[in-house]
Amino acid sequence: MVAPIRVAVTGAAGQIGYASIFRIASGEVFGPNQPVILHLVEVPPVLKALDGVHMELDDCAFPTLAGVVKADSDHLEDGFRDCNWVLCVGSIPRKAGMERGDLIRVNGPIFTSTGRAIAAAAAPDVRVVVVGNPCNTNCLIAMKNAPGVPSNRFYAMTMLDQNRAASQLAQKAGVPVGAVSNVGIWGNHSATQYPDFYHAKINGRPATEVITDHAWLQGDFISTVQKRGAAVIAARGASSAASAANALLDTVKGIIRPTPAGSCFSAAVCSDGSYGIEAGLITGFPLVSDGQQVSIVQGQTHTAFAQSKIDITINELREERECVKDLLG
Repeated sequence: MVAPIRVAVTGAAGQIGYASIFRIASGEVFGPNQPVILHLVEVPPVLKALDGVHMELDDCAFPTLAGVVKADSDHLEDGFRDCNWVLCVGSIPRKAGMERGDLIRVNGPIFTSTGRAIAAAAAPDVRVVVVGNPCNTNCLIAMKNAPGVPSNRFYAMTMLDQNRAASQLAQKAGVPVGAVSNVGIWGNHSATQYPDFYHAKINGRPATEVITDHAWLQGDFISTVQKRGAAVIAARGASSAASAANALLDTVKGIIRPTPAGSCFSAAVCSDGSYGIEAGLITGFPLVSDGQQVSIVQGQTHTAFAQSKIDITINELREERECVKDLLG
């Protein structure tokens, strides 16, 4: 019999958490033969709603759901006990008119306790994915406050940006989104990120050959991806939820499944100095996985235009790090 894995989700009763946990419980992410015990973590005022979520999980009767543990955020060690995955969804959401930087001092302190609880209670093989914004810097805070947990176990979500970029390229080219591959996201999950269209492929051809409107690629394409989160807020009055949940699950799948040849997936990881990016920054890179280990794609070259965009987003990450240096353990 296959031993269950334990997956913690913070903010489990929130919109992103709610849109994620049923798909995790169903076997979609870890497979139909892998039992999962969900650890659902919420702030104390939301625990009653979490009871309702638990009821719904029971009522779905998923064969792969082997148990549910509920915990409040005042007792994170209980919530993370023996967990193989900690998906950090919970945070104060961005409101209309706010940028990621506005959230740094609001959400940053949450992740000091998150990192400490992961180090104290999670399983030795724990992997952490941070969704709550500003996710790169929150991930850095958690990593720095989790002594003993290797830095390569921490990821911040830029897969939502990759999905947004692929969708925009597909629409412009008039092809299904499945025809688009190898779209990497560099830097920060913010309005400075760089969605790399130069290395993207459409039906196996360079995107720049299929889409000849290079002014659009260098202009509206990038700005649309960068500002998509704000556009969603303006349209629906709340931040991205279903698409963020989908991207979270895509991130986990990208980590645990071999990457198709000629493609990549995007997440922010602790830089090892690749491409001259300062080691230790949680930075978005194009990544590949062999199903066990995740690596930064090597050997890409960048035009002067692309490098200028990467430099801007890396500088922003340095500035954010400076803002939270007192929280870095």
